Amino acid sequence: MWKTAWITGAGTGIGRAVALELAKSGVRVAVSGRSADKLEQLAAEHANIEAFPLDVTDRAKTAMVAEAIEARFGPLDLVVFGAGNYKPVTAADFVAADFDNLMDVNYRGVINGLAAMLPRMRARHAGHIAWIASVAGYRGLPKAAAYGPTKAALINLAECLQPELSRDGVTVSIINPGFVKTPLTAQNDFPMPFLMEAQEAGRLTVKGLKARKFEIAYPWQFVTILKIMRMLPYALYLKIIRR
Repeated sequence: MWKTAWITGAGTGIGRAVALELAKSGVRVAVSGRSADKLEQLAAEHANIEAFPLDVTDRAKTAMVAEAIEARFGPLDLVVFGAGNYKPVTAADFVAADFDNLMDVNYRGVINGLAAMLPRMRARHAGHIAWIASVAGYRGLPKAAAYGPTKAALINLAECLQPELSRDGVTVSIINPGFVKTPLTAQNDFPMPFLMEAQEAGRLTVKGLKARKFEIAYPWQFVTILKIMRMLPYALYLKIIRR
């Protein structure tokens, strides 16, 4: 289906799992992340994976890396922007810099990637572009004051761009995971319902991408609960959340 792919945030977690899943299916995969060591370790696991270190908050470098990857691989068939950060935040530990960091990485990092790739894909009238948001973007959740808004913005961004890009021949997917066992969720000090392994998240992500789904969300049990809660009036929703 795809011959070439680029995954950002591939050093750990879902991005890493997606890269391996694609490589094992015969796709040639470029992987990016801030840790060159982690990328080299990943590349050593499969011959189809090649490392291109990158901090996605650097717009000029993101454009340079996109150009370098296509110069080496040829036109990219699939791009998954998976770089992200997370920090639990409450009203008691509200620090503006935490919000800046998460917005820079989670949201603007995707914007920088889109700025680099959309002109190329639109000119070819081909390509599949996806980015990882979260079910935390459905509605406000406790301790997600810095994280949740970045993911809500990514969901809205996909909804805004999909109609136009579909006319250009470019497929758009938004990936909304629930709790996945990664170094980021290891920060949580509360029970995480339906916690998944990253490998399973990677498998479900690639399955959804192959089906060209607009939204790829999992696990289904948690997604269903949160989508029902999304429809509740504020008085009831906030009462449930406070508990």
